[in-house]
Amino acid sequence: MTARVTAGIDGSASSLAAVEAAAREARWRGAELRLVHAFIWPAMHVALGPSALGPPDGGLRNMARRLVAEAEEHARTVAPDVKVTSAVVTGEPLTVLEAQSRTAQLMVIGSRNMGGVIGLLVGSTVVNLATRGHCPTLVVRAPGEAKGPIVLGVDGSPAGARAIEFAFTEAALRGAGLLALHAFTPWNTQMPPPPDPALPYASAPGALAERETSLLSAALAKHQDRHPDVRVERQAVREGTREALIEASRAAQLLVVGARGRGGFTGLLLGSVSQAVLNHAHCPVAVAPAASTTR
Repeated sequence: MTARVTAGIDGSASSLAAVEAAAREARWRGAELRLVHAFIWPAMHVALGPSALGPPDGGLRNMARRLVAEAEEHARTVAPDVKVTSAVVTGEPLTVLEAQSRTAQLMVIGSRNMGGVIGLLVGSTVVNLATRGHCPTLVVRAPGEAKGPIVLGVDGSPAGARAIEFAFTEAALRGAGLLALHAFTPWNTQMPPPPDPALPYASAPGALAERETSLLSAALAKHQDRHPDVRVERQAVREGTREALIEASRAAQLLVVGARGRGGFTGLLLGSVSQAVLNHAHCPVAVAPAASTTR
């Protein structure tokens, strides 16, 4: 995997916010920044050059080139020391960005980027890239550097280990604190069998919270050993996962979740919690795929 952060751009306001965030990420990582615009119009069989009656710099192809040039200039104002490259790639946005994710350590995209449908809170390209990308995807809504901790959703599943690794790395790069949040209810935990089949309950009072707190500590242990300088706060709360993460995002600079986790249904590549926070979180959201889905 190359030292590259890649941002998908389309000229929208959220796309420019993604360029800013990607430039900062590249600066923190000492990485190259690549800006990519998916140029879908050739597949639509429309004229790409300037009209005979219009200005010579008109037309869809020149518009795409200007869009990329403006994004490059914007990135350099944010991170002037970062190497910036750009490309206009012919193809459908999701296909282009998924291919780009094979050679990136992070993909950055605006929440309404590339083909979003009115009425959808996040564009379909965003959801599908978070599902099918080969590296973590950072989804940005608005420009600016937010303050506060990085919030990490922990469920203790093997699929969520990549999200934990990514969150610790981000906290170290940003010099930020990390709030590791594990939300549980009796309905989303695996209850052990009672020691005596005659007992009416699987757990004694308080045992559920104690077990879930231990799960959180175990999930973080090896990552905290690798990043001893990261300040970590642990919270195991008896609450719905979606509600807890969305509320915690109000005071966060970044929310990190796994693409799928404990309780996911086979065939659903992006879990319901991930989709909920993409739609409703109050800060940027990073979705990390399980290690087995990365290249």
